[in-house]
Amino acid sequence: MKENDIRIMTSGGRSSFISCGLLLFLFGSISLISLHAEAATKKYQFDVQVSNVSRLCHAKPIVTVNGRFPGPTIYAREGDRVIINVSNHAQYNISIHWHGLKQYANGWADGPAYITQCPIQTGSSYVYDFNVTGQRGTLWWHAHIFWLRATVYGAIVILPQQGTPYPFPKPHGEQVLVFGREWWNGDVEDIVKQGNAMGLPPNMSDAHTINGKPGPLFPCSEKHTFAMEVEQGKKYLLRIVNAALNDELFFAVSGHNMTVVEIDAVYTKPFTTSAILIAPGQTTNVLVYANSAPGRYFMAVRPFQDVPIPVDNKTATAILQYKGIPNTVLPSLPQLPSPNNTAFALSYNKKLRSLNTRNFPANVPLKVDRNLFFTVGLGKSVCPSCINGTRLSASLNNITFVMPKTGLLQAHYSNIKGVFTPDFPDKPPKAFNYTGAPLTANLFTSHGTRLSKIAFNSTVELVIQDTNLLSVESHPFHLHGYNFFVVGTGTGNFDPAKDPAKYNLVDPPERNTVGVPTGGWAAIRFRADNPGVWFFHCHLELHTGWGLKTAFVVEDGPGKDQAVRPPPKDLPAC
Repeated sequence: MKENDIRIMTSGGRSSFISCGLLLFLFGSISLISLHAEAATKKYQFDVQVSNVSRLCHAKPIVTVNGRFPGPTIYAREGDRVIINVSNHAQYNISIHWHGLKQYANGWADGPAYITQCPIQTGSSYVYDFNVTGQRGTLWWHAHIFWLRATVYGAIVILPQQGTPYPFPKPHGEQVLVFGREWWNGDVEDIVKQGNAMGLPPNMSDAHTINGKPGPLFPCSEKHTFAMEVEQGKKYLLRIVNAALNDELFFAVSGHNMTVVEIDAVYTKPFTTSAILIAPGQTTNVLVYANSAPGRYFMAVRPFQDVPIPVDNKTATAILQYKGIPNTVLPSLPQLPSPNNTAFALSYNKKLRSLNTRNFPANVPLKVDRNLFFTVGLGKSVCPSCINGTRLSASLNNITFVMPKTGLLQAHYSNIKGVFTPDFPDKPPKAFNYTGAPLTANLFTSHGTRLSKIAFNSTVELVIQDTNLLSVESHPFHLHGYNFFVVGTGTGNFDPAKDPAKYNLVDPPERNTVGVPTGGWAAIRFRADNPGVWFFHCHLELHTGWGLKTAFVVEDGPGKDQAVRPPPKDLPAC
């Protein structure tokens, strides 16, 4: 798609492209005063339905959107209004989260089930209506209930406003790569239920995928291989999404370096790398120059895991193919970092910096009104029917989150009592050597639907500390409704006397999902200027299901546009 093309939706959710010049000729004269086109309204129809899909020599019914796996890509421009009607024809209740979109004062469109809405029942519909304000780049959408995001997901591409160039060399072409989504030969929901019944993790997946396809290294997968064609001497923008349920991933292109230019829909200072690391929930845009010998080259993904926890470590592949090269030419594999290469992971993340220019400033809060310290822990909960009478659980500040049966935003907006308590603690109940020797005693946690209440427009610093309760592990944490600045990370225990002096308060990376290092910590800052109830959770689906989550209640501001909007009339009922 060309930079000056607009995607026009047609009936049935299909799309076509029409040049801006023709569009303006048809609909009116060009304004000589402004280069920016007026904001448009983009409409999509999402039919959630069961479709039969075959991978790895196995055919099975899966939940899809519009019969597609992955689902359709949402295209919009900065400033557009997006209206998506989601109709549920599947046997499961559903909700869709538009991951990374800020949804200012409009949490009703955010999507996590029982947090900002009750799910869409079978046979019902709900309209997600939101504006894309002050954001441009690559984000994504996915189901936000049960493990349905295993197959219900897709990309969001937000183009800059008309006449606004990228702050990097203009690519000749673009390609969305949604990868990491695990494939199970069995029914995902059944596999998860079996694990939960025993109090254990579910069985490992059978493959990873790139754009829904595992690549030719897997059985019956020659035809299930994604390929993109490039021309010698041209440059291409890869819009990469890690949609995996549970795996951080390394990604590389054989014979080619990549230039990182954006993370989580925020421009970065460009840097060149042979591979990237991307956690579940994160997005990364890279430029690839087709300057190698014409041929066929594998693009490959493989998990990063630097603790002895079982993981599906198979390599999924796609093909970068130069124009005119026959399919009979065998591709070469890239040299990916080793699966436990902690040094590469830490080094890569330290290279990420916000662009911080006049047009794209990094407005890092320098003064902090509220300091929070959350410990991440694995633990146990009582389960009489499970093996050994316990099930694995997870907690923040030793609290395992209990999902409500009423949407938290609705309870907050309508002042419904008894749904949650706004008393989530600012720090853990007891300080200890968080990342010392593994702790295997006293692993039972408290349970509750406890939220953290934040004053409107206050500045917040949150330090997320991994612990060695059962095991240390890397955790990607996602905050709904906000971007935040990752002002510091480190290994071991956070030292409040020494570590803040090392913060980057000039051009730290700005994101919506941060990877907390294994046995380490991450410090984030944000301004709480978006009123509502905003989910905060580990983006490893396994840990989210175990209770590694909470939510922030951000109070209304004094202005008329600084309060949560009234709920839409078609908001699903519980």
